[in-house]
Amino acid sequence: MSTPVVQTRARFTRGPLPILAACVLWGTTGTASSLAPASAPAMAVGAAGLVLGGCLLFLTARGTRGVLRTADRRLLLLGAVTVAGYVLTFYPAVERTGVAVATTVALATAPIVLGLRSQPLVTVTAVVGCAVLVLGGGDAHVDLVGVALALVAGLSYAVYSVICAHLIGLGHPSRAVVATVFGGASVLTLPVLWLLGVGWLASVSGPVVTAHLAVFTTFAAYLLFGRGLRHTSAAAATTLTLAEPAVAAVLGVVVLHERLPLVSWLGMGVLALALIALART
Repeated sequence: MSTPVVQTRARFTRGPLPILAACVLWGTTGTASSLAPASAPAMAVGAAGLVLGGCLLFLTARGTRGVLRTADRRLLLLGAVTVAGYVLTFYPAVERTGVAVATTVALATAPIVLGLRSQPLVTVTAVVGCAVLVLGGGDAHVDLVGVALALVAGLSYAVYSVICAHLIGLGHPSRAVVATVFGGASVLTLPVLWLLGVGWLASVSGPVVTAHLAVFTTFAAYLLFGRGLRHTSAAAATTLTLAEPAVAAVLGVVVLHERLPLVSWLGMGVLALALIALART
């Protein structure tokens, strides 16, 4: 096997592959959240997953003291604020304007903001494919407040990605950076969770859903994302995360027996081609 091929495969394994693996885990969020108790506010479900997942990240990582001691604390604080901001705006956005619109706006915002300069054609193609996939059913409900919340979530995610990529690029361990930022986010989110109420956690499904969101969509997924950021630019990483809606759509068909129209399948194909091109690049 030629050396360029080996190098390309190694770069893919270190960079895009962990990010795409994180997308698979993130794609289970909607299916898992749908199993939460009806009495649980959407924001509370997301906040509970972040609080527990953030604590797991912080308590199991090595090097967090070094990051706190040597990294720019203003960036760490801003990273924690944006992580908390993403969760506290995205879930209410889904509740107000639906999964389709909220997901499209939130996930497309970061690639548009970060990726147009470095990979304009691939970024636009991926965003269009994502929009066709998610909105192809034609039953989307647009709520202006929900769209605004989703936009804030997308911008928060973009800022978080840039901050973590910057800190990791300076030589700080990726796991310690992610753990420190998420540990701070869990502290910021805990009072909000308490104000929203935690009575729904006494049900059977409440702790199960929270554990899934904490362990898989927060702890494991963001460890993978942080590892991928060490070898991938923030712009490319946020574009790759557009794979999440595709995973969610497939899970909806397989697990929840939802029907996906032909136009959505076509959008998924366009998105897949764009992400393959980006991963190869």
